[in-house]
Amino acid sequence: MSSEPAAVPAGDLAPAPVALLRAVGVRRDGATLLADVDLELAHRDHLAVLGPNGAGKTTLLRVLATELYPTSGEVTVLGTTFGRGDLRELRPRVAFVSLALDRLLDARLPALPLVAAARLGATWPAPGILDRPGLRALAEAALERVGAAHLADRRVDTLSQGERQRVRIARALVVDPALVLLDEPFAGLDLGGRESLLADLDRLLAEPSGPTVAIVTHHLEELPIGIRRVALVRAGRLVATGGVAEVLKDRLVSTTFGVEVAVRVHGGRYTATVRPGTSEGRC
Repeated sequence: MSSEPAAVPAGDLAPAPVALLRAVGVRRDGATLLADVDLELAHRDHLAVLGPNGAGKTTLLRVLATELYPTSGEVTVLGTTFGRGDLRELRPRVAFVSLALDRLLDARLPALPLVAAARLGATWPAPGILDRPGLRALAEAALERVGAAHLADRRVDTLSQGERQRVRIARALVVDPALVLLDEPFAGLDLGGRESLLADLDRLLAEPSGPTVAIVTHHLEELPIGIRRVALVRAGRLVATGGVAEVLKDRLVSTTFGVEVAVRVHGGRYTATVRPGTSEGRC
């Protein structure tokens, strides 16, 4: 009798994970930033990473973005395992959006050529960049996807924080990435700006052929309805990971943020309110 396993029809094969982390740890200058992190991110299983300041959220995103190698464990992103494949070929397929990257851009320039430059892997648009075949249309389409087509000719330094964030995300989208990583995309936004950007992100997350998205935030109110999974992080370790309704429970969120909260959901949007008698605020 043959010991070969029975063939599995191609249509029954589950797609490979977008990202797979096994026992991942990151240490820098004697400090543990991440420890024993196990995480699997499936195709379009959009993820939110929640936790207090210093929990390791951005460190986790930097690992996924191939910006940071783990000290221990194994990381595979889009089929490439760190240390076993060429990350230079992987990086164009992963887009990392962070305020920290603004220093690389000249905000005196209009939004459209800055978005077009990202398609070429550049931070500075070369003269005549919008005359290159197809590049103007690609940049305009990227701005349109985040509700920012009207900003094409505006200098970035004249834009509001919410408008600038749309330009950053458009720069990420113009390269047609498979994975988009958003590090605190609502930082500095007022209530109206936050809600407007949330609506645009929900449209992006709902695109049938769009990228898989992972978002880092501190606040449950900042979760788009299209988020499918949540990872709660505290002190470099995962408190819990799983489906949104499974993870966003009073006990787990309270443990993560170190304060007793009541989690509520209405219309697919979540809030966490600190219970009376503990301390005031929301998370």
